Order: sequence, then structure tokens, then C-alpha cells
Amino acid sequence: MNGSALYEPPSASAASWRIALPHSAAAVPVARALVRTALAELEHGADSDTAELLTAELVANAVEHTAGDSPIELVVELLPGGCQVEVHDPDPAPPGDLTRPNGDEPDPWQEHGRGLLLIRALSSSCGHRATDSGKAVWFRLPSVPPQRRPV
Repeated sequence: MNGSALYEPPSASAASWRIALPHSAAAVPVARALVRTALAELEHGADSDTAELLTAELVANAVEHTAGDSPIELVVELLPGGCQVEVHDPDPAPPGDLTRPNGDEPDPWQEHGRGLLLIRALSSSCGHRATDSGKAVWFRLPSVPPQRRPV
């Protein structure tokens, strides 16, 4: 992991978006589009491609690993030094090995098993916390310096 797994509430000055998503695979492209739009609208400096990829992984995990058809919730917060994305779901169980790898390498022939690895490797920090209705799994990305942003 690249950073601390402690949850720090965003500042009051952060711009944020919150949306309920269906508990189905259809939620993934909607979540990606929301993150892309949120980052583009404010010309925010976080890496949009990485944010979309990691958001897709969190939403797909919430859909796949939680029972029932209760909606899941996506929260995107633009912070002065980057962005934070949270996915809320009704299952209180923590996500497998998000903050600590279990030591097993993903099977290269399997379709699954790389999502949490990607989140740990590409985010500046990530983690989970209990909520009144289940849990929130989150990651943060730093702003990319202007000279390194794609044109």
C-alpha cells in the first residue's frame, strides 16, 4: 500500500457528489461516468483514468460480494490535494485484503482476484470503515502536477 489506511474525513470545503446506484453490473459504467464528469467539470488535477479504474473495481466488488438488491452509494469528493472516492454497501464485513495483502499472488489464468491489489497499488491511500448501514470502502488519489497531465 502506498499510504495510510486511516480514514480522515474530508474538509468542509471539498466539492462532493453522492449518488445511489443499482445493485447490478449496470452500476459500474454509471460510476465511471460520474467520476470522469466530476473530475473534468472542475478541471481537477487527479488522474481521471486511474480514478475511473479504481472506482469500477470498488463498485464491481460491492455488487459481486454483497447480497440482496439494496442500492449501493457512490461518493466522490474533490479535495485540495486530490480526490477521495467511497462506495457504501449494506454488508458490514470488511473487504478481504484491502489494506493488508494476504501474500498470495493472483492466479494469472483467473478472471478475478486483482481488484484490491490494483486499489492498493495505484491509490495514495485506501481503507474501509463501518457505517450505520454497512460499510464504506474508499481510496484517495493525489493531484497530478500540471506539467504531467495529459493534454
